[in-house]
Amino acid sequence: MKQRALAPVLRTVALAAMMIMSALFAPAAFAEKYASIVVDMDTHEVLHARNADETRYPASLTKVMTLYMLFDALEAGELTLDERLMVSRFAANQAPSNLKLRPNSSITVRDAIGALVTKSANDVAVVVAERLGRTETRFAQLMTVKAKSLGLENTRFTNASGLPDTRQVSTARDLAILAEAMITNHGASYHYFTTPRFSWGGKTYKNHNELLTSVDGVDGIKTGYTRASGFNLMTSAKRDGHRIIVIMLGGSTSKSRNAHVTALVEAAFDSYKIPDDPEDPDRRIQIAFSAFNGGSGPNPDAAAEPMLNGQRLSVATTAKAIKFKTLPAPELEAEPDEEELQEILVADAGKTVPAEFEQGDATPTSFEGATVVIPAGRPAFTVSEYEARQFGQ
Repeated sequence: MKQRALAPVLRTVALAAMMIMSALFAPAAFAEKYASIVVDMDTHEVLHARNADETRYPASLTKVMTLYMLFDALEAGELTLDERLMVSRFAANQAPSNLKLRPNSSITVRDAIGALVTKSANDVAVVVAERLGRTETRFAQLMTVKAKSLGLENTRFTNASGLPDTRQVSTARDLAILAEAMITNHGASYHYFTTPRFSWGGKTYKNHNELLTSVDGVDGIKTGYTRASGFNLMTSAKRDGHRIIVIMLGGSTSKSRNAHVTALVEAAFDSYKIPDDPEDPDRRIQIAFSAFNGGSGPNPDAAAEPMLNGQRLSVATTAKAIKFKTLPAPELEAEPDEEELQEILVADAGKTVPAEFEQGDATPTSFEGATVVIPAGRPAFTVSEYEARQFGQ
C-alpha cells in the first residue's frame, strides 16, 4: 500500500529530475560556451568563424601566454634554461593539475617548460609568474599588457594558470592571434609544443594534445579545460606549404572537441584543393566549410552538446528516449584524462588565493592596496614601465 501511495510522488520526482537535467544540460547552454575560428596564418584570411568575438574562458590556454612571457625572458637573456626557479608556499598550494612541488624546492626553466606544455601544471605556472613578475597578480597584469601589445583587444588575465576566475576572459579570435604570435615571434621555441611526454618525480606525463599523433601536420599547441570553459583546444597544422591556426572553445568532452577540431583542420586543407572562382573568391571556402556554416552536414555546435545514452541530448529528448525508471547522468564520450578529472574537482572552487602566503626569501611590500610578499633580489619592471616598453612610449 505504501509503495502504491508513493508511486505518484516518485514519478513526480523523476519528472522533475528529468526537467532539471534537461535545463542544466540543454544544447543551448553548452552552445553558449562554443566558439571557433580557423585562420590561414600566411595570408591572415579567416576561413571560418563562429562566435569568434564572444567572451569565453581560456582555461589552460592561458599557459600559452605564460610561456610566451617566459620565451621573451629567455631571448632577452633575463634567465637561462638551466636556471633553477624557487618554489614558494603559494605556488606549491596551487590546485591540480600540478607536479606537487614542495615549498623551497626548485625546478629548472627547461623542466618548467616541459611541465607546462604536457602536464599543464598550475604550480609551475605560478613559479614562472613569481620569477618574472615577483607575484602572480603582478605577472597577470604584465600578461594583459603584453596581450594588448600583440593585438588581443578582448583579453584579460588575472592568473598565470587558467584556474577559474570570472575576470579572466578572452575570445577565439584573440587566442588565434596569440597562437600566431607564438609561432612567428618564438619560432625557435615553438618545438616545445610537440613534446610527447615529460618525466618528473619518477612519473611520466603524456602530452594532453592527442591531435599531435592523430592528425597529419598538427605540431601544437595546447589544450584546456574547466567546468566553466568546457573543453578548449588551440592548435596549428602545416601541410603542403600552408599553415593554419584553429581555435575551438567550449566542447562538452575531450573526444568531441578533438573530433570537431580535426574536422575543422581537414576542411581548411580541403579548401586549398578547390579551384578558385574569379567571380566568387569565397566559393571554395564556403564549399569546404559548408558542414559548419548551416549546410546539410553535422550540427556545427555538436562538439558543445552533451551526450545521453550514446546520443546527442537534443536527439535523445526529441525522440522521447528518456524513461522515468532509467534516468542516467549524461555520459561522457570518453573518460577525461588526469588533468581534466582533477580540474573538475576544483573548477567551482576557483577563488583568488590570498596574497599573504610567504614566498621564500622575501620582503613585504604594498601592491594595489593588498599586502603581498615579493621575493628579494628578483628584477622586474613596474607595470607602467612594462607598458611603455611594449607600446614604445
